[in-house]
Amino acid sequence: MATSPLATSAVHGKPVGAVHPIAPSRLHAPKGRPDMVPLGTWIWLASELMFFAALFAAYFMIREFTGAQALPGQPSLFQEHSGHLDKVFAGLNTLILVLSSFACQFGVMAAEHGKVKRSGGPLNMAKWGMREWYILTFIMGSVFIAGQLWEYANLISEGFLISTNAYWSAFYLATGFHGLHVFGGLVAFLFILGRTYLARTFTHEQAVSAMVISYYWHFVDVVWIILFAVIYLLPN
Repeated sequence: MATSPLATSAVHGKPVGAVHPIAPSRLHAPKGRPDMVPLGTWIWLASELMFFAALFAAYFMIREFTGAQALPGQPSLFQEHSGHLDKVFAGLNTLILVLSSFACQFGVMAAEHGKVKRSGGPLNMAKWGMREWYILTFIMGSVFIAGQLWEYANLISEGFLISTNAYWSAFYLATGFHGLHVFGGLVAFLFILGRTYLARTFTHEQAVSAMVISYYWHFVDVVWIILFAVIYLLPN
């Protein structure tokens, strides 16, 4: 069970009951230089941003090309098929993902103070620690994925497959790749949560891990907000 970073031997940084001491680099932030893990995460997220920028560019190119092919007075391919999307349901699903980012940030703030688990009743959210906030984030992210799969199932039952036409190819590729990124974030949350149960001491290293997963989660949240605006709200 995880404890506070102070529950170690003052000399060796050895948690109570542990066999080996913990390296100081894992217990404390580096002095005089930036932490490489957050810096590397930002660089990686910049590359992910380029990936999604390419998806957006492809989406708008397909939209422009198919729109130019429409006969005068006839709806374009995007105008014809965008009406099959359930904008209300997608909006509710978006709200869940946005709220999950708030839960994630509360978890980060708890992690920064070494507060791993709740110090009060399970319904007293003011006393929650990182673990409870991240479990809530994981649940909300899972609901978002389930909602996306439910939307896919409905569209497929209506005969709209990724191979149906260019519109549905663009839709499934854009939302599907984002869904894969959300799923990857959920796996990372399980990893972070698992460490809080297995580790005897909540180290600086674990706090940094909790922080960088929040960077990633906020990133996929912002990307989805843009995707939702472009695909569901932007007039075709």
